[in-house]
Order: sequence, then structure tokens, then C-alpha cells
Amino acid sequence: MSDSWKARADDGEPVEAEDIAPAVVAGPLRYADGARQIFRPDGSTTYTEQGHETRGEWSVDGGRFCSFWPPSYRACYDLRWIVENGEVTGLRFEDRGAQFDGRYEN
Repeated sequence: MSDSWKARADDGEPVEAEDIAPAVVAGPLRYADGARQIFRPDGSTTYTEQGHETRGEWSVDGGRFCSFWPPSYRACYDLRWIVENGEVTGLRFEDRGAQFDGRYEN
């Protein structure tokens, strides 16, 4: 996987469709509430919150990041870069006013 997308990223800018997959699988994300999420190249994802693990699937659909959580919950988000001091530190998931910031674990 090339990290060339990192050099092009500016804070708050949309993640281009071709960069979504490399960006989400680049490493585990940690959210403000302490939850942790891992995205795998095979399209599976694991979300862990307070010791409870949930397994789902992710994909790129129409230039948006989408997730599916069985049995029937599906959501799609616009992704934006989180860049601090010139370095990509995470991803912002946005949909209809809702916003979730995930920062890459070091």
C-alpha cells in the first residue's frame, strides 16, 4: 500500500474515493469515547466499546464510506481528513450533521 495520499491531505478536506480504502485500513482508529475500530482490507471491521466487540463490514459506495452492522443497520458517511501539524492523524466521518472523529493509534 502506498502512503502517497498522506502527502495530499489537508485538514478538513474530503477524502477522495480512491483514498478511502487505504485511509481506513492504515491503522486502528480510536474515538473520543474510547471506542476502537479496526478496518481490514477484506471489508470486515471490528468495533470495540467498553470491552464489547461488534463485527461488521465496510465498503466504498458512490465515493462514500459505508458500513453494515448485522442484522440490518447500514450507514454511509462522507470522510474528511484530520491533519495536525502537517501530519494525517485521523478521519472524520460525517453524515446529516452527525460527526465522528477517529484518530489513528500510535
